[in-house]
Parts: sequence; structure tokens; C-alpha cells
Amino acid sequence: MKNIFKHFISNLPSKKENFHKFDLLQKKIGYSFNELSLLKAALSHTSLQSSTGDASPFERMEFLGDSVLGLIVAEELFLKHPKYAEGELSKLKSKIVSRKMLTLKAKELQLEKYILLSTEAISGSGIDSILSDAMESLICAIYLDGELDDARRFIKKFILKDIKKMIDKGKFADYKSMLQEYTQSKFHNIPKYNILKEDGPEHEKIFDVEVIVNGKVLGMGKGNNKKEAHQNAAKKACKQLNL
Repeated sequence: MKNIFKHFISNLPSKKENFHKFDLLQKKIGYSFNELSLLKAALSHTSLQSSTGDASPFERMEFLGDSVLGLIVAEELFLKHPKYAEGELSKLKSKIVSRKMLTLKAKELQLEKYILLSTEAISGSGIDSILSDAMESLICAIYLDGELDDARRFIKKFILKDIKKMIDKGKFADYKSMLQEYTQSKFHNIPKYNILKEDGPEHEKIFDVEVIVNGKVLGMGKGNNKKEAHQNAAKKACKQLNL
């Protein structure tokens, strides 16, 4: 089955001179690709694709990489936290595989130096909105080129490393839940979120959201999905309320 995936993706047109760009990245991640076209496909953003109607390899690899990441993270949490209930494991997993976490980890790798994309994509939603997708796509490329253990080593080294410290410091606090608990206790109601506008193409939407607490707008936030925009708006509201 993996050979079918590899055949589809590695058939992308490519030039050997373009592969030199990825030498440093391979050294950074400690993995040398057997099929460099897989790495190039993983880092060739959808914005470079001609309008042929064909499915984007970048988006397809992002899809599979997301599943591989979810499996490995779930496996690691299951083994390392034998006393955690399902709810606790799910909550921790959602923080680790979040767009915010993946973007941060991609920046640590300086992945933005290696992504191939159009200038329109950068000026549109910005590189931050692309980094988390590229991280998942890269995981897929490692998995397809090697084995699940290769993807596992990458995830453990570059995503799960120092994760507990980061979460303990509150970098991935659930501001939406925090705000709701406060408003229920203080005002006996819950925050109301309104979508102000949606911008961008379907695969790169930007949502603008406001959060209303007790009849007042206390925060506004942007995000690549409603969940992210809600969290950013809730974070602003929490700061306003000194939570």
C-alpha cells in the first residue's frame, strides 16, 4: 500500500538541482531520504500547484501525516501515563497535535526556510498558517520513505521533546474553558462568540471572532479555523479580566 502512495507522490515533476536546498534539513532532522521527491512534495505548498483540478500532494500528505502524528502521540501518552483516564489523555493529546504547537515546533526547525510556496501565499495568510500543515506533511514524507519507526523517532525528538515543560508553563492553556468557568461562576452565563468575517480561499480561511462577556466585547481574535479564533479571542478576554 505504501508503494502506491509513494508512486503517486514521487511522480511529481522535479529537477535535481532543487534537491540541494534540502541537504541541511535532512541533517537537522537526522533522516536521509531515499526518495528526495517525497521530501520536495511534502514541502511544496498548494499555492505552487497549477489549476489542473488534481488533488494537491501537499494537502494529501498533510492528511496522512496528521493521522501518523495522532497515532504516535496517542501511543506515547498511553505508555507514559498509565494512570491517566481517557479524558485526560485526549486533552493532553489535543494540545500536543494542535496547530499552535506544530507551528512552534516547525519554527524551532526553521522549516520556513525550506517550504516552497508562492509570494501570494505568504502575503495572504502568512507563513505561520502554513507551518503546522508543512510539519504534518513532513511527517508523512518520512513515514512513506521509511517506516513507522522513522516517523516515531522524528516525532519523539522534534515534537514530544520538552512538551511537559511547555504545557506546565501554560503555553497551551485552554483559555476558552478558563473564560467559561469564570463567567459561569461570576455572571451565571457563558461567553458568546460571534464571527465577524471570513477571508481567504477555502483551504486557507482566516476567521475574525469577537467574544462577548456579560453584554460587553472583551476580546477579538483571528485564526485559521473557528476553534483557533475562539481561543485567541478568549485569551484576550482572560487578560482583560486578569485571569
